[in-house]
Amino acid sequence: MHEVTTPLAADLARHHDLDEDSGLRPGAARRETAQQFASIVANIASGALKFPLPGSGRTAQRFASLRAIAQRDLCLARLVEGHVDAAAILAELRGPTPGPTERWGVWAADPPGEGVTATRTEAGWRLEGLKQYCSGAHSCTHALITATAEDGRRLFAIRTGGPGCRPVKGTWQAIGMAGSDTPDVGITDLPAVPIGGVEAYIQRPGFQHGGTGVAACWYGGALAVTEPLRSAAQRSPDPHTDAHLGAVDMQLHAAGALLDQAAAEIDQDPHDDSGAARLRSLRVRAFIEQACSATLSHVGRATGAGPLCHDLRHARNVADLSVYLRQHHAERNLAELGRLVARPEDNR
Repeated sequence: MHEVTTPLAADLARHHDLDEDSGLRPGAARRETAQQFASIVANIASGALKFPLPGSGRTAQRFASLRAIAQRDLCLARLVEGHVDAAAILAELRGPTPGPTERWGVWAADPPGEGVTATRTEAGWRLEGLKQYCSGAHSCTHALITATAEDGRRLFAIRTGGPGCRPVKGTWQAIGMAGSDTPDVGITDLPAVPIGGVEAYIQRPGFQHGGTGVAACWYGGALAVTEPLRSAAQRSPDPHTDAHLGAVDMQLHAAGALLDQAAAEIDQDPHDDSGAARLRSLRVRAFIEQACSATLSHVGRATGAGPLCHDLRHARNVADLSVYLRQHHAERNLAELGRLVARPEDNR
């Protein structure tokens, strides 16, 4: 099983000696996560923490940093992943470089519903509508947001926090991932700067690379969930506990190796000249989702209700990972994977 021993992991550990009234509880989760998000982004801006761009030759380091944050706090990882993904998108599509005090999110979910429309006016682009699942809605200073224009779906850069960009109260009731602060946001006559052309956000190679980075966060969350099982096996030798730990180790070791391989392949073909990025992303995400789900099952079956009821950190880790994994679209993604395997020409 891959162990995270990076300086980032040690730095995060100092911020997580939390008592029972800490941000692990839903009521304070958003505030606690926002404070740590600001600290992490400041360290990224200063160069103290590094997230190399995907395809830069150091993609494995990028994934390891995401994994380290997720192993400590999945909600924090969700916000940091959004910020560094936004930086990668802006670099790829030749947008502005995030400023040292700016915290960016990527608000690109488009579930059924009202959605956001973009209109070109004499004064520039304006956005209107409702955007769902906006992580970091209260703590991000800027966001990349998708919206539907007359000529198709586009990506825009916006400033948050003003009268034209307001989180909708009561729209994020999650217990798992509570600290990710992911409510709906109401958009009203909001000025926006286009980033790239129509469908550029989806069509760029980095879209697939970024999806693999999310899987690195899931993997880090699964490592955290495993800790009570590891402790139980070390404390009281038992063949059934050992069997569950062995099953988890097998799955997570393979997941870590798959991430390492994906990072190497991304660095070898950053512009996806081979056309393999979508297939790779689907495979990695599906396998890691399966490994994480198996980890949740094995840990629960091996340790019973005790850690869930008496270990606040573990209870939060389980709840957070269970929600975060639902970014994988389950059978829809598996069906797409099967189609690409059966008919490779569909990936061109």
